[in-house]
Amino acid sequence: MLLYLRQANCKGMSKESQYTARAQRFAARFPLLTYLSIQVNFWVIANILLGVIMHLHALAMSSSMAFHYHNNIWSLVIIAIILGILYGVGLGLVDYFLDKRMFRQKPLGKIILLKTIIALVLITLLAMFTRFILYDRIIAPQFSETADKNFILDPESWNYFYALMLVYYFFMTLVITFINQVNKKYGPGILVPLLLGKYRNPREEERIFMFMDLQSSTTMVENLGHLKYSSFIRDSFSDINEVLSPFFAEIYQYVGDEIVLTWRVSDGLKDFSCIKFFFACEKQFRDKADYYNREYGCLPFFKAGVHMGKVTVVEIGEIKRDIAYHGDTLNTAARIQSVCNDHNKKFLVSEYLLEKIGLSQNFETHLLGMVQLKGKTAKVGIASIDGMER
Repeated sequence: MLLYLRQANCKGMSKESQYTARAQRFAARFPLLTYLSIQVNFWVIANILLGVIMHLHALAMSSSMAFHYHNNIWSLVIIAIILGILYGVGLGLVDYFLDKRMFRQKPLGKIILLKTIIALVLITLLAMFTRFILYDRIIAPQFSETADKNFILDPESWNYFYALMLVYYFFMTLVITFINQVNKKYGPGILVPLLLGKYRNPREEERIFMFMDLQSSTTMVENLGHLKYSSFIRDSFSDINEVLSPFFAEIYQYVGDEIVLTWRVSDGLKDFSCIKFFFACEKQFRDKADYYNREYGCLPFFKAGVHMGKVTVVEIGEIKRDIAYHGDTLNTAARIQSVCNDHNKKFLVSEYLLEKIGLSQNFETHLLGMVQLKGKTAKVGIASIDGMER
């Protein structure tokens, strides 16, 4: 049954949806490689573009000045690829590990300053690598024996070349920063469909949604105060974010002390990812118990509700654009989460999802029967999942 659902879901997906799904699965499995591939591919293309511009400029200059330039662009392409790989890997590794370990709680101004300094160092190293290593073997042969050898080797010419790289890399960095920000906001694989206008008109999709709400939030605000409580929420959500990739989860919204997550059906059902995710978050908090107890005197505890069904997705807004999901599926998932306290449970799922995923042999599951949810005319079958079987 599960295999049939996945096959049917894949057949019904558009090419854009399949591209997005593949990109998100790849990013979930190989987060570092995904980050590096974006950086390397972009900078290789950007450097090839710069090489073509310089090549055309050299041809234009050679037609009006007393030197001969061989019409061979492939050496510049090779240089562009080498520099693109080196700069992409270097900048990508630095950004990735700094973002993971140092930038979580740093002010934006310090982050920008430090990344700018790192970029300047890398550009300087690339310019020196080009001048002292690549020049003799690749660049110099582009000029004939009658050419002015000091045209390239003159120190002032290299200063202009360095300034050119600074200006060009600065504007290209703005572009790659935009791409990375889109990936962070919407998730991997969304930029291309956005550019193609996939979400401009409402589209129907089947998805899984989870609403996670912090327990005893009112009491915690009173005990911690607003500022400390905000830091507590920030740290809790940051730790939840670290668990997203292995379970193919996507952040849909942050609403106060509540976080809304979503899965494509094939990803959420795969190896019970949408269920295991909740318990992985609990484990994440337990692993960091020393930090939370030291800073806040308590651990985060969330209650959650999960449901699966059809929704519509559309790009909304003019001043601030976003991708929004609409439909009864979200309302039902939110209502399921809202009755956790009524049943003294921390994790509730709809029986519809339970039937699709088949949890009886993998989790401690208890059926609660048909429950009347607020705002709904028909009762909804609900089950609690109290833990993973060992």
